[in-house]
Amino acid sequence: MSRLKAMRFEQSEYASLPLLSKETVEKNWIYLFTKRLMDLLGAFLGLLVLLPVFIVVAIFIKLEDPKGPIFFYQTRVGKDGKEFKMYKFRSMVTDAEERLKELIQYNEVSGAMFKMKDDPRITRIGKFIRKTSIDELPQFFNVLLGDMSLVGPRPPLPREVADYTDFDKQRLLVTPGCTGLWQVSARNSVGFDEMVQLDLMYISNRSIIFDIQIILKTVGVLLGSKNAF
Repeated sequence: MSRLKAMRFEQSEYASLPLLSKETVEKNWIYLFTKRLMDLLGAFLGLLVLLPVFIVVAIFIKLEDPKGPIFFYQTRVGKDGKEFKMYKFRSMVTDAEERLKELIQYNEVSGAMFKMKDDPRITRIGKFIRKTSIDELPQFFNVLLGDMSLVGPRPPLPREVADYTDFDKQRLLVTPGCTGLWQVSARNSVGFDEMVQLDLMYISNRSIIFDIQIILKTVGVLLGSKNAF
């Protein structure tokens, strides 16, 4: 993972660079075609292999809250600003979005993003599946649909994008991913600006080898999960 370890950034380094263009990030069609094939194969195999996990998690979610749904979706913003429904296992109470207004003052990360380590909206099973990132597994369906890739920037919420600068919007030039450079190298240990810079590092250095490196390192992050909440 030497390439990942070599990725270091200074805030001024990327803020001073010219903005990326759609033409620049889409010029390597061989990479994009191969990446899509890898996404389809990876998502299909992931769903097949992890089917027992889906069943067990669904049972526990229903045992804790029989009336609530097993899955939930959020509207997220993908490539070129297109909105889509991102699927997850439900890890929060059913009125989580309504209760967010009461908790926004306790946001523990900077910028256009909300994270709270001891979020009272999270259920008991939700704490476990979020800590291990199991709640993210239904995003394989989004990969099959083409809304997401296995590797890419985290797909933001519309309310987050509303606060984006032109610099931040460069994250939306590519298909968002289930995992990415930010997730495997920093996750909640850095703020929003640093996350954007890590995403731009990934976009500027994308390759199949780099994607495979990130996927492999994701396994280690899931086993440790020290920065997940």
